[in-house]
Amino acid sequence: MAARRAIDFALGAERCHVGDEAMGFLTDEVKRLVDDYPRVPLSTIWADLASAQEDAFRLLEGGRARPSQLRDLNFIAAVLSFLMAKGSHDLGDPKAAMAQARTAAFCARHAEHSGLIAMVDGLKSLIAYWANRPEDALHFARQGSVAAADRRGTVGIWLQGLQARAAALLGDEETAAAARRRAVDLREQVQFDDLDAYGGLLTHSVMKQAYYMVEAEVLLQNGGSALCSQAEAAVAGFSDRTAPDWAFGDEAGSRCNLALTRLFSDDLDGAADAVRPVLDLPAGLRNNGIVVSVHRVRDVLAKGTMSSAALAVDLRQEIQTYSPPRPALS
Repeated sequence: MAARRAIDFALGAERCHVGDEAMGFLTDEVKRLVDDYPRVPLSTIWADLASAQEDAFRLLEGGRARPSQLRDLNFIAAVLSFLMAKGSHDLGDPKAAMAQARTAAFCARHAEHSGLIAMVDGLKSLIAYWANRPEDALHFARQGSVAAADRRGTVGIWLQGLQARAAALLGDEETAAAARRRAVDLREQVQFDDLDAYGGLLTHSVMKQAYYMVEAEVLLQNGGSALCSQAEAAVAGFSDRTAPDWAFGDEAGSRCNLALTRLFSDDLDGAADAVRPVLDLPAGLRNNGIVVSVHRVRDVLAKGTMSSAALAVDLRQEIQTYSPPRPALS
């Protein structure tokens, strides 16, 4: 409470202009929230995120910012709106998520930042993908790739991964494979940029790329020992929770993909071992993407010769009640 009061004072004390302290506070908040978002329950940062977004909007609307500050303020507002959009998506509200994403796109355009414009397109693709709208997901990912054509950071790799997953969900193996190849080529040429410097959701690590590539194969219902090995490597990549690129959602998604590859190989016990840590996640970490991934496992458990096995029945029943939290966030 005292810290918030001090922040409000700093933001409002300089009546005629936006001071360096106000800009410094918002910049620090953005860095903290970008870093924290993939590592902690959303409920622990939502209030700070909403407050920081409101602060950025207030400074933009107040007419006190110097022309030299407007680009930075719009960049800050775009990133905060990006995080708010991701939060709404994680809570299972795609309409609110898309509204926040459009606001992020508006601010990114005013910041004249092609990488951030592309990243917001990527977020729109992600929202559509998890809402089972693969055509829209592919469209937004392609649109983002055009915007990112002049960038050498990892946003371009992310957009190719998004294309691969969306195409795989459509059953388009050729398009998915082409996107995977482009992602590999871009990784060889990558030069980390200002977005990558923020880390968290604004960068696309090697292990996250592996997770996306495995998921595209899984969505095409491919199996075999080679894919199982890739899926195991993806899970291993997220085994160190102290690593800077660790994210609970990516670890959970990788585990669900591993479970699916094992089910495709008729390894029910191995699949159960892979998905168990995901089923044991605290309710506050069960975001929308994780829930969809878990339910994909349930769908495969209901098919084939393993469907009547006691373990398969028990897992399906447990997954039936697995849902994202619906906290009263305001």
